[in-house]
Amino acid sequence: MPPVPGSGLAKGLAVTLRTMTKKTVTEQYPEVQPELPPRTRGVIGLFEENCTVCMLCARECPDWCIYIDSHKETVPAAAPGGRERSRNVLDRFAIDFSLCMYCGICIEVCPFDALFWSPEFEYAETDIHELTHERDKLRDWMWTVPAPPALDPGAEEPKELAAARKAADKLAAEQEPEPDTAPAPKPEGDE
Repeated sequence: MPPVPGSGLAKGLAVTLRTMTKKTVTEQYPEVQPELPPRTRGVIGLFEENCTVCMLCARECPDWCIYIDSHKETVPAAAPGGRERSRNVLDRFAIDFSLCMYCGICIEVCPFDALFWSPEFEYAETDIHELTHERDKLRDWMWTVPAPPALDPGAEEPKELAAARKAADKLAAEQEPEPDTAPAPKPEGDE
């Protein structure tokens, strides 16, 4: 049976009339902040103290939007006769959010937990060149990162925590003073 001319238009108008009679729900965004899910991907925050300048995040980034500069510093020997060590010092850590596609690969590959998702999303700029945020701004966003969700109460304790607790209990048991098992001395004069 061929379609009746104008039936598609009638169906479309019916949908329009149905939605016109319902109450609209508009969030007044600038005045009222949206309710975000707990682990929202907003912007990437940097915990600078954990960064060892291993460059894994920059190498794994598919967009090449992470810029890292560093230099080596010599650390004196800890003990006499020991050798000097060299360590990397972070000079620049920047992310170009005009290139970033928010895939999270940099956060996943960081072995030292230096990068985190922050729920901040209001970082628009009038110039695209200002979307490259340096480490000071990334550090400021770090303090907006929510705490990780609590563990499931029915879950097994992680192996690392169980081993640490066992070692701590063993050490505490060794340090407790043992009760005196020798007989108490008799007072003089009572013989």
